[in-house]
Amino acid sequence: MTARRDQPEGGNSQPLRRRTLLAAGAALPVLAAGTPAAAATSVVVEPSNVQQTILGFGGMNHTVWINDLTAAQRETAFGNGAGQLGFTVLRIPVHEDRANWSREVATARRAVELGAKVIASPWNPPASMTESFSGGRRLRYASYGAYAQHLNDFVAFMANNGVNLYGISIQNEPDYAQEWTAWTPAEIVRFLRENAGSITTRVIAPESFQYRKNLSDPILNDPVALANVDIIGAHLYGTQPADFPYPLFRQKGAGKELWMTEVYHPNSSDSADLWPQALDVGEHIHRALVDGRFQTYVWWYIRRSYGPMREDGQISKRGANMAHFSKWVRPGFSRITATANPQSNVYISAFRSGARIVIVAVNKNTSPVDHVFTIRDTGSATVSTWLTSASATLAHYNDFTVSNGSFNAQLPARSIRTFVLN
Repeated sequence: MTARRDQPEGGNSQPLRRRTLLAAGAALPVLAAGTPAAAATSVVVEPSNVQQTILGFGGMNHTVWINDLTAAQRETAFGNGAGQLGFTVLRIPVHEDRANWSREVATARRAVELGAKVIASPWNPPASMTESFSGGRRLRYASYGAYAQHLNDFVAFMANNGVNLYGISIQNEPDYAQEWTAWTPAEIVRFLRENAGSITTRVIAPESFQYRKNLSDPILNDPVALANVDIIGAHLYGTQPADFPYPLFRQKGAGKELWMTEVYHPNSSDSADLWPQALDVGEHIHRALVDGRFQTYVWWYIRRSYGPMREDGQISKRGANMAHFSKWVRPGFSRITATANPQSNVYISAFRSGARIVIVAVNKNTSPVDHVFTIRDTGSATVSTWLTSASATLAHYNDFTVSNGSFNAQLPARSIRTFVLN
């Protein structure tokens, strides 16, 4: 039996019956056709068991490589009304040519006006600061101080144009640098030790393209370098979920932030509206937040055929998966413990801010699944829910009231559903 949208759910109802992957050999996610449980299974949410603070969701704008967002597209990306993504992070480049700096101002300024954080990443230092080595390019050691000043100049330029950067990276993907500047782990540590302390905003490093810990371990193991970095940044191209957890960061990263600053998933070749493949994005965000304990999730280009916004400026199915988090899990929410994988191909994450609790549920099965949700230490609450499926995109699904902190709910086949409890 399939639940109709107007069918009540609640405590008194009865239960119803990839850049194309860069790492060679990395497997694409598989959409399994699981069979739902015969009876409703349990999901337990523990609001008092607080995990990481969520700082935002967003994407990249790079006006030298693709056209800038239009004024209307800025509203779609960073506004949080109907038909908008609710993004709260914008990433922009630090162009090596200062003549291009002004190109990033308009979108960044509007994002800030709408409440977003703006971070910046360089692909290359100015050419005068680099040299060739082993067929590649690196920052001259004698130019480390000048490079720190170059980054500070960009921070000041943006501030003078109404954009106070939240943070600046020292290098985009230093370990995937065939086309841009390469850094070794030792060079990153050296720069952080000797020069990053002079940078006038939060410092982000190392932004490995595949969350390779050999770039970030040396930072965490060097107290001086660690003192001069504020955000450990990483990309997740081809990174397997088993490599998302980072025990060393949990051991030594107190006071630092952990950001996922770039990805597209599962590829850049398929349309962002391909269904049910777009559900891979919902699962990927779940794993990044739950397994990886990241505090942000930042897509590559905001507007692209494979991105959260189509070239026509409308939200894609991949974008809707992101928006199931970004629209309701706002900066400052905390992730809280929940039954993360109550059955095969079902992924549950939960968040809270004060008395508000948000639950995001992904069902990749080919059939609906039923669950009893129990929110500990919670009495009565009103619940509003939204759904994205093959036939719905961020659609309001239903509202209901619960008592005694428990309700029954069905997750439609191949869908992502957000529950907001007040």
